[in-house]
Order: sequence, then C-alpha cells, then structure tokens
Amino acid sequence: MPLTSLPNLLTLSRILVIPVVVASFYIHSDFARWVACALFSAAGVTDWLDGHMARRWAQQSELGRFLDPIADKLLVSATLFMLTTFGRLPTGAVLPALVILCRKILVSGLREYLAGLRVGMPVSRLAKWKTTIQMVAIGFLIVGDAGPAAIPVAGIGEILLWAAALLTLVTGYDYLQAGLPHITRPRRGSFARSKSRRPASTV
Repeated sequence: MPLTSLPNLLTLSRILVIPVVVASFYIHSDFARWVACALFSAAGVTDWLDGHMARRWAQQSELGRFLDPIADKLLVSATLFMLTTFGRLPTGAVLPALVILCRKILVSGLREYLAGLRVGMPVSRLAKWKTTIQMVAIGFLIVGDAGPAAIPVAGIGEILLWAAALLTLVTGYDYLQAGLPHITRPRRGSFARSKSRRPASTV
C-alpha cells in the first residue's frame, strides 16, 4: 500500500501536527491553547479514522501497522512532556501520566517481541476506551486556565487522566497475560542447540 493512500496520510498527519502542538506552548495566549486543543483533538479522531478506513477499503498495509502506534505514542508523549515542562499538568496528574507513558513503553516492547515470533496482539475494546478517555483528558489539560472560569477544566482533565491510567493498568495486565505464555514457552530446537554448545565431558 503506497504512502500516499488516505489512511497512511491520516496517520502521517498525526506525526506532522506534533511540532505545531509543541510550538503552541511557547505562545502565551488563550487562543494558542484552544488551537493546540483543536489540533490535538483532530489528531485523536484520525487515530480512529485511519484504521476504520483501512479496514473498510481493504487498504491495510505493513507501513500503516508500523506508523499507527508510533504516531499515537509520539503525540501523547510529546504533549504530556510539554504540559509537565510548562507547569500546566496538575501535581495530582503527574502519576497517572507516568503510568500511561510506562505502559506505552511496556506494551510496545511486548508487541515488538511477539512480532518477531509472528504472534499478533490485537487491540482490545477496553484499550480503545482507554485511548479515547486519555485523548479527551489531555485535550482538557491543554486548554487548562484558558477555559471558562465557571468550569474546572484542568480538574476535569485530571480526573479523566486518572480514569485512563486505571484502564491502562487493566489493559496492560491483560496484554501481559496474553503475551507472557509466548515469551516463556520454550522454542523448538532450543534444547538441541543448548546440548550442542555444551562441552563434551571427559572420562
């Protein structure tokens, strides 16, 4: 499937929007926060849309499978990092943000290892809910103090981020349960190779 297919272009757009979202943190205005939130939200929609279109139009490709999870992780990690750096992440939201990032690294490593064994690990429905709540939470946190004074925008974002972190722990455990049997299972021929490497005993 060519890079210029619509699903792949949507995936690439999530990566290309990252520098713009990052740059918005250096512009001290409420308008910049709302623009960053709009761009982040649009990127979140493409996360669902590109996969849906690829499946519906039979345009799934190895390139898309490679880029899609990377685009999501880069976007979320970069935004959470900028929120923390600029002091716009509430203190109570630092821990769930750390849980989310650690889980991303763990599951990425697990997926990569299982891919070498030719074992697929499909995304669960609960994981999709986690991603949706996580993206909404970060959108609220981006807006922060620029939101309406009558609405605790940052507080809502913090609560949603905690909800996403709890789902992150549940889905991370589910993925480990599904992946560990493939990791701990002895591979065919491993015993024979270990015997061949053992030095011969002397009499």
